[in-house]
Amino acid sequence: MNSERCPCGSGESYSACCGRFISGAEKAQTAEQLMRSRYSAYVKKDVDYLVRTTLPKSRTPDLAQNITEWMNAAEWIRLLIIRAEETTVDFVAQYRLNGSEQQHREHSVFKKENGEWFYVGEA
Repeated sequence: MNSERCPCGSGESYSACCGRFISGAEKAQTAEQLMRSRYSAYVKKDVDYLVRTTLPKSRTPDLAQNITEWMNAAEWIRLLIIRAEETTVDFVAQYRLNGSEQQHREHSVFKKENGEWFYVGEA
């Protein structure tokens, strides 16, 4: 079993945590699991997963390009979950951009459709 730690900060191995969702082996069961796996996908530069887990109605024509630009510009450092509720997650993602450490704070909204969680957007 791969012992690489998950980028989401759970303390679990990547394969036992977010890797199982990103690989498609399992579906996230909560909004927080989806949020953590999406952060890990940014770290791992998995654009397809990020697009796939965005609610279809929220996908813009340039979504993949915007995600790619954002993930390639930033070096992701850590994720801090402030509060997770059934359909929302408040978090802070620390990253380095052009050598300067910064924070991205967000109140994310998620929706479950047909048994699958999706990222809707920032509230």
